[in-house]
Amino acid sequence: MTDPELTVARRRGAGVWPTIRTERAALAADLGELTDEQWATPSLCTGLTVREVLAHLTASASLNAVRWMAGVIRCRFDFDQQVAMRLAEQLGADPAETLARFKHIVPSTTKPPLPAIAVLGETLVHGEDIRRPLGIRRDYPIDVVTRVAEYYQGSDLVVVAKKRIAGLRLVADDGPFTTGSGPVVSGPTVALVMAMTGRAAYCDDLEGDGVELLRSRRGAA
Repeated sequence: MTDPELTVARRRGAGVWPTIRTERAALAADLGELTDEQWATPSLCTGLTVREVLAHLTASASLNAVRWMAGVIRCRFDFDQQVAMRLAEQLGADPAETLARFKHIVPSTTKPPLPAIAVLGETLVHGEDIRRPLGIRRDYPIDVVTRVAEYYQGSDLVVVAKKRIAGLRLVADDGPFTTGSGPVVSGPTVALVMAMTGRAAYCDDLEGDGVELLRSRRGAA
């Protein structure tokens, strides 16, 4: 990447952080009155409760590149073990502490060695992993979910998405997002984002000849 390209990339990243803070704050507000039973609700992340997914978001916002790599080495390059270890560090003694820890990182710009847009994507996707099982709905600004969709359609970094939607045409019915060619999958942009990141439950919100193929790729590597 040339110096001018690097400058543009940094500016784009800087522009994402206010949106990340907004989405984190909205999620914290949505979770402010949960019961203990709701905190223990299984999320859309297999094997994790709502509370554990929130702790994972806190952990991600607490790791710079140096701490991330130190954890990777400590876990002998077992990335799943690293995630579990960092989640446990941020879980806290009870749900109130879990939420307090998350609120503390709302303005944080600390991140692992990933682009800022990936952090926004993680915030939105894990936010939905939490909200949907709880029956909480967020009306995202269309420019935000479109930006996340445009990122995931061309990336398999951390989350497999590009490979999952190969050979399909995705078309949003509430915004400008379109990508790919082949059997059509259409619906709300947020449902497309969640389906392309492996959340098969969101295929129920989509239509078109390609929906069942996309659903079948839930576990695609």
